[in-house]
Amino acid sequence: MMITPDILPILRCPFGGDSLVLAEPELVERVNEAISAGAARDQLGTRVETPIDAGMVNSAKDRLYPVRENIATLIADSAIQIKDLR
Repeated sequence: MMITPDILPILRCPFGGDSLVLAEPELVERVNEAISAGAARDQLGTRVETPIDAGMVNSAKDRLYPVRENIATLIADSAIQIKDLR
């Protein structure tokens, strides 16, 4: 993943404007397991079908912004719901 420590502090959650932190590898694994099981949903309730390489989590720890092929998706509706995965 190409999100470096110098860029992370300027990234913000597009929904609430709070800071983002890199997702722990264990959370990324749980999200990918939920995706494989068909249980992962985005903020619109749409099933997430593509596994993630990494992610960034908002301060409320209820949204994960996926990173795939070194590209972060910072679109509020595309954030993966993680409240029940933690």
